[in-house]
Amino acid sequence: MSRFAQVIVLALYADDVMEPLTRPDETRSWRGEFRSLDLFAGGWVIEFYRMGQRNGLLRHLESLPWPDPRKVQVLIHDENDDVFGLWTMRDGALTEVQLPDTRRYHEAAPTTDEFAPSPGFLWLAGGPDAERTDLFAERQDPRPAW
Repeated sequence: MSRFAQVIVLALYADDVMEPLTRPDETRSWRGEFRSLDLFAGGWVIEFYRMGQRNGLLRHLESLPWPDPRKVQVLIHDENDDVFGLWTMRDGALTEVQLPDTRRYHEAAPTTDEFAPSPGFLWLAGGPDAERTDLFAERQDPRPAW
């Protein structure tokens, strides 16, 4: 399924960790390569054009030997989001941080694995879509979308 997304990784002094992710590697569960943002402290970006291309990205990032995992931040903007979401490392896992005045909504999880898992929609409070009755803040696909 087509669904665009941008992912930005900010990590202090992690050039050596991120360098392999800037090259093609068919053994990864996700597809594509990061490119450097040429920031003095370290930043990389990747764009995805299909949901299936990004499966396993966060788990892969969690597994990397970061110099200081507490200094890793991942910003994700899915095409249906109002703003970028923020993930930080907590107890070895990249965990989404609740941003002020935002809420993540989900459609009901599919009954089969035919489709890639959906990350839901990160919307600003009070926006027109936030009042839809077919979306839920509590229910989501149990499979990881990233």
